Amino acid sequence: MSITVTLPDGSELSVEAGSTVRDVAYEIGPGLGRDTVAGVVDGEFVAKEHPIEEDVSLEIVTPDSDEYLEALRHSAAHVFAQALQRLHPEAKLTIGPWTDQGFYYDVTGVDLDEADLEEISAEAQEIIEADLPIERVEMGREEAFDYYDDNRFKREILEEEVAGEDPVSFYEQGEFCDLCRGPHVESTGEIGGFALLEISGAYWRGSEDNEMLTRVYGTAFPSEDELEAFLDRREQAKERDHRKIGREMDLFSVPEHSPGCVHYHPNGMAIHRELEEYIRTKNDELGYEEVRTPELNKAELWKPTGHYETFTEQGEMFAWEQDDTEYGLKPMNCANHAYIYDRQVRSYRDLPVRFSEFGNVYRNEQSGELSGLLRVRGMTQDDGHAFIRRDQIEGEITRTLGIIEDIYGQFGLEVLYKLETKGETAVGSDEVWEEATESLREALETADLDYEVEEGEAAFYGPKIGLDARDALGREWTIGTVQLDFNIPERLDLSYTGEDNEEHRPVMVHRALLGSFERFMGVAIEHFDGDFPTWLAPEQVRILPISDDNLAYAEEVKRELGEFRVGIEDRSWTIGKKIQAAHDDRVPYMLIVGGNEEEANTVSVRDRFEREQGDVDVVTVRDHLASEVGQKRLEPDLLE
Repeated sequence: MSITVTLPDGSELSVEAGSTVRDVAYEIGPGLGRDTVAGVVDGEFVAKEHPIEEDVSLEIVTPDSDEYLEALRHSAAHVFAQALQRLHPEAKLTIGPWTDQGFYYDVTGVDLDEADLEEISAEAQEIIEADLPIERVEMGREEAFDYYDDNRFKREILEEEVAGEDPVSFYEQGEFCDLCRGPHVESTGEIGGFALLEISGAYWRGSEDNEMLTRVYGTAFPSEDELEAFLDRREQAKERDHRKIGREMDLFSVPEHSPGCVHYHPNGMAIHRELEEYIRTKNDELGYEEVRTPELNKAELWKPTGHYETFTEQGEMFAWEQDDTEYGLKPMNCANHAYIYDRQVRSYRDLPVRFSEFGNVYRNEQSGELSGLLRVRGMTQDDGHAFIRRDQIEGEITRTLGIIEDIYGQFGLEVLYKLETKGETAVGSDEVWEEATESLREALETADLDYEVEEGEAAFYGPKIGLDARDALGREWTIGTVQLDFNIPERLDLSYTGEDNEEHRPVMVHRALLGSFERFMGVAIEHFDGDFPTWLAPEQVRILPISDDNLAYAEEVKRELGEFRVGIEDRSWTIGKKIQAAHDDRVPYMLIVGGNEEEANTVSVRDRFEREQGDVDVVTVRDHLASEVGQKRLEPDLLE
């Protein structure tokens, strides 16, 4: 039987059912066949030996493809596992996938610490230099279970993740053989740069109810130069760690008595307030009305929408029984905003109806996954929901995307757009999902924005445009979202009266411009390395009196600059030490005042880049700050 394979350029190829990805590549050309590493079949990354049984879209992965690095890193994970078992035969392997940054392997049965990594890495390097072929082999299910007779983790994978498969695929290199679907590169020698990075703990299957395993992180690249560049960026990232800078600048803390819930200190709250006011102006531009809804609700509120089932199944909802009634802390604001919409009779003339909220929501994240501001249990979302007519979809989404471009540009962040499509947990009909997905696609294309399609990654109630931000180190962070929802209005029986005097369903747009303030602040701290633009800086100006005799004049200058966040260094230090302290505290501007400045009613200005300008009138300083802060310029610039 013949099937049709659609290639990335839209061309079609007829091949026999059961042909592998590599077979198809050879049909296209012998050179491509030889270079084939893997394939992407209907969006799924698969091994080159993967058989194709029905009509599909196919992308051939070669060493020039973006996906090649994933296959290389998957192979590097096997190299680590082989090296580990050479040195520690008692070690039991569990899973070892590739990641965006490299790979990890979870193991048990062996005590490892950071000191062991050097020896394991040296053994791994020998395996790489041996250039061992990596070959796919098959075992019958019974043989596979016997192979792992003393490894309950691999047996569990056989029972659950590859249930029904017979034979089962393994990959072999030298004496090492591991249960795996692939894909992998041709040989261990293709790994040009290899490094083990760190050790941590991880629960089996990610559940705190399961055994704690040892997780070893590593990375790999086609060349040593690429590895060195990565390690350099990693060291820079350590220096920019928002938790480290947060302590140095006294921005926030996450104490033991509030795990996963942030305490904003005055400096951090200054940034939070600036972000909130900035987003408030953007909400005004988009026509949103601000609301406030309670954090505590009866769990019944979330059952019709599907949120209750989804969040309780995943263990992410804080819920409890009281007086025979189940209550919960809201994990999202959608249902509350829908309630406000439904309090009034709505006409087609009223739409769009838009509600925004800086709402506190809670997710019961696992303790081991909490990380400073980036992974929390309590967060403040810059949330918004628009209730619109079908004919308003493209305009609403396009306007929102335009504002998002403005926002991220204001921070010097590059936005990456991802169209996330229907997944396994989706509710609603295929027809509704197709209409919603195509509407988002059209909006992206109308706005002339590049985007990637991420199959199966959407929320359960509708497709979405995921917003990733690329920071100063080239790292990508998932932050905001724009989602289109035909399902919740149906489930909550929301309506408006149309021009035909009949009832119609509105469409919901869910959008968060920054995502959550916590995560965005963590990203911004690392992106700016704590050197915030003047408009965001917790302390925008610090006045440095040369001596205590100049303190009174320093107070006068501060009053002149009353609309800004201004501090006075009143410790009896040398001026050199005061300048160094202000520099260490990442203050954008320093105003030095001594006897000469006081007599002339001026200041000497110094910025964080150590540029200086003397004999500046205070009014000139004030006007310059007003201009820089008002325009939200990224860098302080010395007075002209």
